[in-house]
Amino acid sequence: MTIHGALLPAGSPPGQDRWTATPHGIVVLDGATASAPEVPPAERYVDTLLDALASRLASRDELPDVIAGAIADATSALGIAPGGGPSSTVALLRWTETTIDVAALGDNTIVLGLTNGGEVRLRDDRLSTVAPAARRSYHERLRHGHGYDDGHRDLLTAIQRSEVQARNTQNGYWIAEADPDAGHHAETMQLPSGAVSWAVIATDGAQRVIDHLGLPWAEVATSDGAEIRALLGRLHRWETENDPNGQALPRAKPHDDKTVVVWKPNPV
Repeated sequence: MTIHGALLPAGSPPGQDRWTATPHGIVVLDGATASAPEVPPAERYVDTLLDALASRLASRDELPDVIAGAIADATSALGIAPGGGPSSTVALLRWTETTIDVAALGDNTIVLGLTNGGEVRLRDDRLSTVAPAARRSYHERLRHGHGYDDGHRDLLTAIQRSEVQARNTQNGYWIAEADPDAGHHAETMQLPSGAVSWAVIATDGAQRVIDHLGLPWAEVATSDGAEIRALLGRLHRWETENDPNGQALPRAKPHDDKTVVVWKPNPV
């Protein structure tokens, strides 16, 4: 198989996105940006969770169990408690001789290209259901040209505090933090190996701009590492030069960390 990937931090490296490939699969993480001052940054958490997920992918456990076990490992290593720790999305792809398994916890996107020419997408959008009025408000303010002002930042702080309250609850959303049970709520999909011709995993900082610009995922899937880095730079420049105030594509901040990973099985 062939795997290429790259990440582009929004600001100073390393950012809060992470990815790795193992002999058994691919892991992509997107640590949550701290908007409220009491929410801790996610850098140490995503480093620890990435290692735990990579080591557990070698097991025969179902992917939700892999995520649950890795959350438990990270929680123990860092000594964090539910509701008080940093958090991260998780996207996994694992291959066997007979199946392609994918899982998403949080709003990373996994696009699978099918051998019949179609595409299927797996994404967990439950986070977007939290504080809907505040989300609509900040989107509308951006569309009307207010930009990333104090009012915008106040709305983001209110949204993040609501997210902390709704985190890993039945009426809220599920995310990797300090409750291993969250892993059992991951969105999953399994396809026969012969049905999948490529896969792309992207964090939302890249996915939203790719979709907004109408770039074909099948073309992204043909990219090597250098081409993915060039693509991420192109997305970043579009935000800077074409939409610096988030009017065309409302988003929480001018730039987000961007990661794209491409997987293709080698032809027999």
